[in-house]
Amino acid sequence: MAFYYKEPSHTFSEYLLIPGYSSEECIPSNVSLRTPVVKYKKGEEPALSMNIPLVSAIMQSVSGEKLAIALAKEGGISFIYCSQPIEEQAQMVARVKAHKAGFVVSDSNITPDATLADILALKEKTGHSTVAVTHDGTCNGKLLGLVTSRDYRVSRMDLSTKVHTFMTPFESLVYADKNTTLKAANDIIWNHKLNVLPIVDDDQRLLYLVFRKDYDFHKENPHELLDSKKRYVVGAGINTRDYKERVPALIEAGADVLCIDSSEGFSAWQKNTLSWIRENYGDTVKVGAGNVIEKNGFYFLAEAGADFIKVGIGGGSICITREQKGIGRGQATALIDVVEARDEYFERTGIYIPLCSDGGIVHDYHITLALAMGADFVMLGRYFARFDESPTNKVSIGGTYYKEYWGEGSNRARNWQRYDHGGAPILSFEEGVDSYVPYAGSLKDNVTMTLNKVKATMCNCGALSIPELHEKAILTLVSSTSIVEGGAHDVILKDNIDFNRK
Repeated sequence: MAFYYKEPSHTFSEYLLIPGYSSEECIPSNVSLRTPVVKYKKGEEPALSMNIPLVSAIMQSVSGEKLAIALAKEGGISFIYCSQPIEEQAQMVARVKAHKAGFVVSDSNITPDATLADILALKEKTGHSTVAVTHDGTCNGKLLGLVTSRDYRVSRMDLSTKVHTFMTPFESLVYADKNTTLKAANDIIWNHKLNVLPIVDDDQRLLYLVFRKDYDFHKENPHELLDSKKRYVVGAGINTRDYKERVPALIEAGADVLCIDSSEGFSAWQKNTLSWIRENYGDTVKVGAGNVIEKNGFYFLAEAGADFIKVGIGGGSICITREQKGIGRGQATALIDVVEARDEYFERTGIYIPLCSDGGIVHDYHITLALAMGADFVMLGRYFARFDESPTNKVSIGGTYYKEYWGEGSNRARNWQRYDHGGAPILSFEEGVDSYVPYAGSLKDNVTMTLNKVKATMCNCGALSIPELHEKAILTLVSSTSIVEGGAHDVILKDNIDFNRK
């Protein structure tokens, strides 16, 4: 006879937090959102932590290199999507790792034989007025000069004028070598009244550009997530098919943490993947696994060697797994169940395995609920897809801007490896949709607002850290009427009134 859960599963929207005692210390500026990413033994520090509890989903429409850098600047981690050739994913990871805090890899590069028209076209494309002139037009070519807006006048010059005739040549530039620290670079910038300082290697090849504004930006971002070499931390997705080739390439590229991207983690395929990684790399390679929605799945992946475990099936905004296969569980209930298993496992073994709540986040406060229920961090897709930094196109529909957003189980992504059960390499049917999400602007502005809400709510609960929230949180189920009561009701909103109607 089949097993039946006696109680219905619930979503985040069916819960609210009960305020706890707030002392005078409970102010947002005192709240720490630092959280572990990988497992650790009781009394020890984790090998990898984040400064904010946010990671981006392993999706084509979300986690590109631009978003990875932007999220690392805020203190989180992006997992570069794996539904692409191994070499291309590794190159993405390498380009993220090529960035240092305050050091910029030039994205505006040109050859000396190009023209003023090419300069203007490049400026229009990138929005940047500083262009590096290299022998081959690449970001790491031999630096021959720089072009800034001070080097030309469109009204007085022919558009066919060659770049080498008006650029500032290398011999006239102030530059620094590869061993220059950010502080030293800033001193050079200020002593010479520069706006930009090129960093070159021993062969005069361009490595980075340091801008006056980027040093200030670095100082304004104290939560930047950096590795021991001051490079941005970045994750990468893997699958259970080509991991023997993909994992070495990603490690060589510099990936700090990996995560198995799968719709369901309670499988021999994930165990085989984790076993191979442990046999070949020991504990040096950090890798998360999932997804699971109940205790047995957690115990399976914990024993298999997962460094963190993702929780959630079918709760994503573009996921239709529940609709297609009838498999899943309300995200809140799934998380609560797995948290109980995690805490029991920690008590029994002394090993703490962080949990990532993946899916079911509709409103900002759902993040706080997930943390209160025991998650250490959350994985977000739709949330990040809305921002400038996501890799998709911004489109105008009816005068309103949107960003494209599609699921890994959609025909557009064709990520059959994510839904693989050992059969033929093909996506048999869709488990995701192709959609649009309202454009929301920059990642930084939105993440700042979201985390301000999280911190304020934690203060209401009397908690100044995520572990403290785990201990102190009091939650209550709410009725459908309570949900309606929680929003604006019994009033006419001004935005809904047509004042021009006669």
